[in-house]
Amino acid sequence: MVCAPPYYPEWKVAEGFSSWSSSRETLRGVRLWRAPLWVPERPSGMKRLVHLASFAAASLPWLIAHALWRPDVVMTIAPSLLNAPAALALSCLTRARSWLHIQDFEVDAAFDLGLLRSERAGRMALAVERWLMQHFDIVSTISEKMMDRALKKGVAATNVFHLPNWVDIQSIFPLDRPSAFRSELGIAGDAKVVLYSGNMGAKQGLDVLADAAASMAAREDIVFVFCGNGATKAELQQRCAALPNCRFMCLQPVERLNELLNLADIHVLPQRGDVADLVMPSKLTGMFASGRAVVAMAQPGTELFDAVSTRGVTVPPENAEALASAIAMLADDPGMRARFGAEGRFFAEERLSPVAVFSRLEDKLMTLTGARGPQVQPQAPTVEALLQEVAEMPFARVNESAVVVQGADKIE
Repeated sequence: MVCAPPYYPEWKVAEGFSSWSSSRETLRGVRLWRAPLWVPERPSGMKRLVHLASFAAASLPWLIAHALWRPDVVMTIAPSLLNAPAALALSCLTRARSWLHIQDFEVDAAFDLGLLRSERAGRMALAVERWLMQHFDIVSTISEKMMDRALKKGVAATNVFHLPNWVDIQSIFPLDRPSAFRSELGIAGDAKVVLYSGNMGAKQGLDVLADAAASMAAREDIVFVFCGNGATKAELQQRCAALPNCRFMCLQPVERLNELLNLADIHVLPQRGDVADLVMPSKLTGMFASGRAVVAMAQPGTELFDAVSTRGVTVPPENAEALASAIAMLADDPGMRARFGAEGRFFAEERLSPVAVFSRLEDKLMTLTGARGPQVQPQAPTVEALLQEVAEMPFARVNESAVVVQGADKIE
């Protein structure tokens, strides 16, 4: 893996790493080649472009070095699309299969967020993006709506692949006790905690969450906790400085992630309306895995709306009043919170676990490289056959088994 030194979301290279020199290390059995890059203190549109270009240039020698062992597959992850030309060239040089995995459609998002204002530059960026995407053997992305966006950009349907973000359901799980962060933050045991945890940047729309907190300042039983770092954190802290119901925390180490996520009685996922169909926030996976209720800001028809609406509460983006009403409703109804939390946890176990996601990835890699022939799908059993199988099980096994039947509302 060729990557940068860790710097996100603080926009500062982590201690022990350099932004000016290359390094190599092995992490959990994976060999990493870290290339330097320029990290701006206050990222803007042009600074972000130079930042990404600096990594694309500095990582090129490391990438070329991998031509010597002729990889089977060359995969690049966007952001940043600036790395894609070199990855595509390497795959052509070594006759490897090429794979572009898209976490964000960064060109579209740059337009919508006002980071890219020049119409001429925008047309050129979209044309280059379209050409690159059409020349990769596989273009994967993290949601169905983002797959549709790839198809609209001219990627062949046979080359598009759904590879969602995953969550470690063994490391993130519901606790049967209060989180230790409650006492550390001085939060009363009977207070309901509304937690935002993640990057604090422009596309998160955290100003709406600050407005909701301000409108609920009189409710002493509700506390808002903001955890993370990012470009807009200082401004957000200033806006909430006079609010007694707000707490701020820095990004927590991975060892305390489960403790942090279980601090929430209600997870909130604010989102600007103009980017809701372009990104599928990866933080949602941890929210579901923690077994806590979720409120998300999303428009109907978006992937985020579809994911949350049946196992949480959705409200219109950038609507502080609707967000505050949803938070109040959940805070006053423990049964609803428990039901949504259980449904989110079940979804994480069934669809977002490492086994579910990495099995898809492995099968696709094997098929792509010809290491495994086409997989023959077994014929689905009938409902009657499933019922007969369950009926023949010992009682103890019935309690430990789960049967999912597509298209059946209920089986008694």
